[in-house]
Amino acid sequence: NREQPGCGVDTPLLRTPATDDVQPWPRVKVCAKGRPDSQEPRATDSGRVDVSEPASISLGIASRYASALFDLAKDDKALKALEADTTALAETLDAGADLRAVIASPVISRDDQGKVIAAIGAKLGLSTLMTNTLALMSDKRRLFVLPQFLTALADMIAAEKGEVTAEVTAARALSAAQSKKLAETLKARVGKTVKLNTTVDETLIGGLVVKLGSTMIDTSVKAKLAALQNAMKEVG
Repeated sequence: NREQPGCGVDTPLLRTPATDDVQPWPRVKVCAKGRPDSQEPRATDSGRVDVSEPASISLGIASRYASALFDLAKDDKALKALEADTTALAETLDAGADLRAVIASPVISRDDQGKVIAAIGAKLGLSTLMTNTLALMSDKRRLFVLPQFLTALADMIAAEKGEVTAEVTAARALSAAQSKKLAETLKARVGKTVKLNTTVDETLIGGLVVKLGSTMIDTSVKAKLAALQNAMKEVG
């Protein structure tokens, strides 16, 4: 059987951070109408809608779902389970480019997205509260805000625990001792337990960029070189 022009089957959708084995999750077939250079609509209609939204609207949608789930978990004294769910989903989303593409795609039907997210929930052993929330988001075509939803949940959980999160960008991966020292230094500054969310950016050359709330601390070599270059321009 020849595949129709513009149709394709995706690769498996879940690669968990803890293992390299890829599970045979449901495959999603995506078809587009018209020639590549034509002006005809690209997506077939069967429940597929445009889910693109401005960033501010997406954040608002994500915050509402996160607040509702957080309140339910708090009432049920299930915040610990919610934190585990949030961490597991965030790690899975970070590790899965295919999954990110599926939840953001306006041409994949809600049914197919629902099957994918249900399979992932079963694999990760997510709580009933989280599973039901994801199912509702899928039914309402709101899975595209999943990254913002998880970030909002993590922030709410941290606030409930009296923690704040610092976004740390380093030129190279920090050792456990360096991370501990940085967290202690930031705690002394803000008076709260600080959780580090660290990423690596080799273009910094050396040093760190730390964002804690509205405060930005940039000790990177890249920033120092830029400042030096600006100073030299002023002299010249």
